[in-house]
Amino acid sequence: MKINLKPELIVLFFAILASNYLHGQQTSNGSSDDTRWDYFKHDIGSIFGGMGYAYSRPVHWQGDDWLTFGAVSAGTVLLYTVDDETSRFFRKRKEDIPQIVSDYGFLYGSPENNYMLTGAVYVTGLALKNEKLRRTGVLLIASASATGFLQQVLKSVTGRARPRSGLAKNYFEPFASDKDLHSFPSGHAILALSNAHAIAKQFKNVWVKSGIYILGSIPALSRIWEGAHWLSDVALSAAISIATVESIDRYLDRRYDEKYNAGAKKVSWNLKFGLGQMGVVIHLH
Repeated sequence: MKINLKPELIVLFFAILASNYLHGQQTSNGSSDDTRWDYFKHDIGSIFGGMGYAYSRPVHWQGDDWLTFGAVSAGTVLLYTVDDETSRFFRKRKEDIPQIVSDYGFLYGSPENNYMLTGAVYVTGLALKNEKLRRTGVLLIASASATGFLQQVLKSVTGRARPRSGLAKNYFEPFASDKDLHSFPSGHAILALSNAHAIAKQFKNVWVKSGIYILGSIPALSRIWEGAHWLSDVALSAAISIATVESIDRYLDRRYDEKYNAGAKKVSWNLKFGLGQMGVVIHLH
């Protein structure tokens, strides 16, 4: 029997768990129940505040921000021109992909599993009164919620045909109810890459970061070889994920003392052209 859990119910479950299961518990330093409850209320405010902050950022964009937006847009258009070729390339190699990798790509990027993971991180931090874990959980939940809502709206508004629909890459039917017309952007890619970027921020070791980004990229790539999304869908989903996580993380700097990445936070983007290659290069500092 297959049980479908709605993301909203999972969030509610963790909220109830945090407020009831932890009620009456004492930490090793003897702090009262109210302190943990205060943490929880503060963190819920941080989640919604972070989402609102991320959504409002375009209103405050300045010169460099618009240049970044232009570079990402130009890179997406370039990838759009080769969507047919890249889709055929990936889909032809689907049979060569181990089933465990395909299963991981689908399951890790699903909203249900995403909220179970991010909720577990937050509840652990709340139980231990560990501010770094709490903040990480808040960043994960807020980023997933902000990007998740945004991608649902964009899917409906754009109505782009999926590769597996048999329709052309330039077929758009706004507000269509058919799921095969919900190609842009990729929900799996957005959630997986949001998680990867948020978690990678906790580490300084470049190899650890690289491993996290690779694991986060598999769900995104799997959507291409499954014929669920075009390469341009996935690429712009990655840009949305990174921009959202960065915005919310800056907002959380005002709300928490623990700064695991206290250095200057910067994401630089460059268009890259070369013999047989083109795209957007993202430098994470």
